[in-house]
Amino acid sequence: MSGRRAYGIVVLTGAGISRESGLSTFRDPDGIWATVRIEDVATPEAFARDPARVHAFYNARRAQLAAVKPNAAHQALARLEREWPGPVLLVTQNVDDLHDRAGSRPLHMHGELRRARCLACAETMPWTADLSTATPCPACGAAALRPDVVWFGEMPLEMDRIAAALAGCGLFVSIGTSGTVYPAAGFVADAGHARRVELNLEPSAGSASFGEAHHGPATKTVPAFVDQLLLSR
Repeated sequence: MSGRRAYGIVVLTGAGISRESGLSTFRDPDGIWATVRIEDVATPEAFARDPARVHAFYNARRAQLAAVKPNAAHQALARLEREWPGPVLLVTQNVDDLHDRAGSRPLHMHGELRRARCLACAETMPWTADLSTATPCPACGAAALRPDVVWFGEMPLEMDRIAAALAGCGLFVSIGTSGTVYPAAGFVADAGHARRVELNLEPSAGSASFGEAHHGPATKTVPAFVDQLLLSR
């Protein structure tokens, strides 16, 4: 492949890519936020007010995650990372680890469900078990662990790295996102003059900003798009 075509790719994924693995989405009519209030389980204030309730919510999400597997869409993106001759940055809004288990190296802008963070010493660590208000930190011993996820009102992770990749990419692909959650919903506008492609079950709230769209289940649209992209090398 000629060097001029080895352009950089930025892929953004949301909850829709994990739906077919069996994980509930958040914003659909029957999604998680239809049964529990954001303010009760996904803000720093909620954790300060009722940490036991917040831990119970994320313990349930962690247990659900252990029972599912990556699907064909996750696997296709891992293949893209392996085989594309230019840089590929996979940015996910998801706190699940299905991209990782499929073989990708995603940037988890909203943190990771299978990690914990200590509010006393600031250490982070892999975590697959339940958490409680009495769970001691392996690093300092304090009972001050929280899920290592980004809650509403907190700053997403590695925004400078994402911004630099978007500014220099030749292709931006958004997969399985609602197009309503910022700052991720604004990435399409930050992609400069890149080719902008939406792969989604249906048009997102930001679909008008994309020059190309393929609608349908992620396990169909993503492998087909990756196949086509790799054939164009």
